[in-house]
Amino acid sequence: MATERRRQPFARRIAVAFTLMTFVVSGTLSLGIVYVVHSVEKRLVSQTLDRTLTRVLDEYLRHGGAPRLDLNMQFFASDRPEYAIPEEFARARLGLGFSETGEGDNYWVYIREVNGQRYMLVEDQHEFEAHEKALFTILFCGFLLTVAGAWMLGRLMSKRIMAPVSRLAEQVRGLQRVPPAAPLAQDYADDEIGHLAEAFDNALSRLNLAMERERLFTSDVSHELRTPLMVIATSCELLETAGISGRGREQTGRIARAAEEMRNLVETFLTLARSHPDAASSGRIAMENGVTLVAVAREQCQRWTPGIEAKGLSFELSEEGRDTGRYNPALLSAVLGNLLRNALHYTERGWIRLALEDGGFRIEDSGAGIPEEEKDLVFQPFVRGARARGEGLGLGLSLVKRICAHQGWRIALDGLPEGGSRFRVRFR
Repeated sequence: MATERRRQPFARRIAVAFTLMTFVVSGTLSLGIVYVVHSVEKRLVSQTLDRTLTRVLDEYLRHGGAPRLDLNMQFFASDRPEYAIPEEFARARLGLGFSETGEGDNYWVYIREVNGQRYMLVEDQHEFEAHEKALFTILFCGFLLTVAGAWMLGRLMSKRIMAPVSRLAEQVRGLQRVPPAAPLAQDYADDEIGHLAEAFDNALSRLNLAMERERLFTSDVSHELRTPLMVIATSCELLETAGISGRGREQTGRIARAAEEMRNLVETFLTLARSHPDAASSGRIAMENGVTLVAVAREQCQRWTPGIEAKGLSFELSEEGRDTGRYNPALLSAVLGNLLRNALHYTERGWIRLALEDGGFRIEDSGAGIPEEEKDLVFQPFVRGARARGEGLGLGLSLVKRICAHQGWRIALDGLPEGGSRFRVRFR
């Protein structure tokens, strides 16, 4: 089962990107400063010690006098006991030229050989190391403060940058229909957000026009079908009173039942077409004009029991809870009728059960069932499962889903442990 990947809000991603950019730039700059400090330190100290040692050797070798040095410098020579090289420097086996030694590299050392004798100039760098450590501490703290500041600034800037987009999203989310509402684009500047708002205006206008055309078409067709359906129903009544018998009366009854079913379907389409699809409660009729769940269920049972029993199936209506709500008769009948038809169509042997509950109902069957991967697809229009039968168009469950969404009802589909399907509809 595929898991959905969680996505970060776009504003947070902007802040994270800004912070990462600052982290990389500040980190690179800080490392560059550390590298430059070490490079300059080595070069400058090496040059200074080289000049100082040259002066000391000139004085020492030519005049034999004691070298004049700063307090933090020391001179050592391998040919004079009074300037003997200390053991710690001798053990270090330092090469000619500049080097650092001592515990923690606390000494700068510059070595030169003249006539086979080794001369060494040592400078204590404890004070310099203290200053360098303080510099690096300040640099590190500055780096952390820069990253923290970048995060806060990124959060602030991302909110300001995303504010028009968020406002546009809220406006689009709150729209029920474009006209007669004012266009969105007039609230924004002539920039990318304004162009996006203009695109939303155009898309919503086309969508609203298409939905209006669909609503008018459904309303007109449904209205025009009422007259021929009335003629069919009246003709069936006249034929029944004409005294026909046998197979003719049976066929007339089938025509009458089909006409009644079509009439209920027409009423359903008219009810959906007359109300706005975005207002879940606009299609609901007043409480005093509605019907109860048990009344519609018993009516549907009378209609579908003959067909179910003719197929050799058992049918059960059970009242597991008492529902006191009142509902639109056309819409509730369409939901119950389509679900019972679906159960009859896909059940070859066994049983069908309609269970009434407090606040809803469920329809269960022992049929073929619906695979897990098709449970969301079967509610889409013109979609039939892999086990589809007959010449249906795949509109029954789509109509049920649309009615439930229109009325604010919830419909769920799951399988039964022993096989088959369960459709559960909750009114609240």
